[in-house]
Amino acid sequence: MIAQFHAKAIADMADAKLVACYSRSQEKADKFASQHPCKAYSDYNDFLADPELDIVAIATPSGYHLEPIEAAAAAGKHILCEKPIEATVARTDAALAACQKHGVKICGIFPRRFTPAVEETKKAVDAGRLGQLTLASAYIKWFRTQEYYDADIWRRIWSLSGGGALMNQSIHTIDMLLHFAGDVESVSAYMKTATHEGIEVEDLAVATLKFKNGALGTIEGTTTAYSKTGHPAQVQLCGSTGSIFLTDETLSVWDFQTEQPEDQAILAKYGANAPKGGAGAADPGSIDYRQHLRNFQEFTTALTEGREPTLDGPESRRAIALIEAIYTSARQDGHPVTL
Repeated sequence: MIAQFHAKAIADMADAKLVACYSRSQEKADKFASQHPCKAYSDYNDFLADPELDIVAIATPSGYHLEPIEAAAAAGKHILCEKPIEATVARTDAALAACQKHGVKICGIFPRRFTPAVEETKKAVDAGRLGQLTLASAYIKWFRTQEYYDADIWRRIWSLSGGGALMNQSIHTIDMLLHFAGDVESVSAYMKTATHEGIEVEDLAVATLKFKNGALGTIEGTTTAYSKTGHPAQVQLCGSTGSIFLTDETLSVWDFQTEQPEDQAILAKYGANAPKGGAGAADPGSIDYRQHLRNFQEFTTALTEGREPTLDGPESRRAIALIEAIYTSARQDGHPVTL
């Protein structure tokens, strides 16, 4: 499914084109290549040997990123990798080590980072407009049907998914929380499989956070919150001189002790009445591919300029490490875990 969004994003890029695709099934590769004209491979080594190929975009199940990353790195290809880089911190570190060993760059795919409202929020936080940050929380109250989990085994089991509602749905919002509020010092958490059958992974989790900067916060992530259209994901930031609530791609709260001339224009463009894109709260197929486009474009620009991408390996690893710590705490009945 996500490869379709990759292809649409690449088609709209000014400085890149889709030259080849790989699937273990030649039939699936041929079908994809007919939809998005390119060469089709069912042998990964032949795919990597294609002389036109500069960047490999990996869209395999979460727990099967490491092996294709290692092979692509050894072939000298730069890598775009769907979230999470891998299902565990240990496998993520092995993937990053392979890229470092072979001198290639890797970029995580966290497209929500590149929405204008997120960029404005980051500017305000970095400018100190919130004052002392006191509360920083993320709420991802989404819904997935039983059929969603039944459709693919990788969504149901730890070894292929790395987790459930947190690792595969909430990770984008958790990444943004860290982007704004900084690193977490310790977590205490609970999780369970509440409403879905036949799955190992959690569909409901809550965590309390202590940030290194002294702020406190919470994460609530679930795929059990029924809604026909989906509840928006939120990041809420509160401080001594300002508060920002980011609701999907809009700013539902933009409130500061000291107003700036540009505030009204920002609210007009990105406030509650601004046009909304697809976010995938109820339907994972409804996301807006243009967010992937911005993510991909930043990576190719970084390669052209000879710098690290914004979402390099260590940056993409942060949310994985936090989620793994939450899982560890939850398995210990809420015992605090230090990162």
